[in-house]
Amino acid sequence: MKENDKEIDDYEATGTDSVDNGEIQEMPEDELARVKAELEAKTKEAAENYDRFLRSSADLENYKKRAEREKIDCIAFANENLLSEILPAIDNFERALSHANSETTLASLEQGVRLIIEQTWGVLKKYGLTEITALGERFDPSVHHAISHEETSDAPVGTVVREFQKGYMLKGRLLRPSMVAVAKEPEEKPAAH
Repeated sequence: MKENDKEIDDYEATGTDSVDNGEIQEMPEDELARVKAELEAKTKEAAENYDRFLRSSADLENYKKRAEREKIDCIAFANENLLSEILPAIDNFERALSHANSETTLASLEQGVRLIIEQTWGVLKKYGLTEITALGERFDPSVHHAISHEETSDAPVGTVVREFQKGYMLKGRLLRPSMVAVAKEPEEKPAAH
């Protein structure tokens, strides 16, 4: 019994509940009511937080799906304005071809085609397309594609002497390099004996 007397003395001294052989001492009613109220409040707060989490997760998933759809539409219709502005030039080419078989002269056909090219260039420049200057320029591998070398003494070595296909930049980014021939020194022919 001495052990039980010690536990009672400890309880009275500390004022706290203790466990004795698996039995739980009861806490006062007002303390129990306070703990239950706290537990209910925390349970309610946890449920609200979980609900907010689920809603936020759903909103994020919906946003991702919407952004992906918008991206696909943007890619699909990115050139819509450009194409609608080029269509009149195509119409003019068709008109020129239909008149080519009639009594038009070669000079008027040539003039019409030049006007169509100017019209098309106007649209392309509006969208940021520029030609790469190649002839007479120093060979630049970042914008020129050398497909041959030509021996010449008329141009400095490493200079573009012929352009086979024009190159273009789109808003400062290389769209297509110029296909060029680059000058090289003429080889000396061995002297005949």
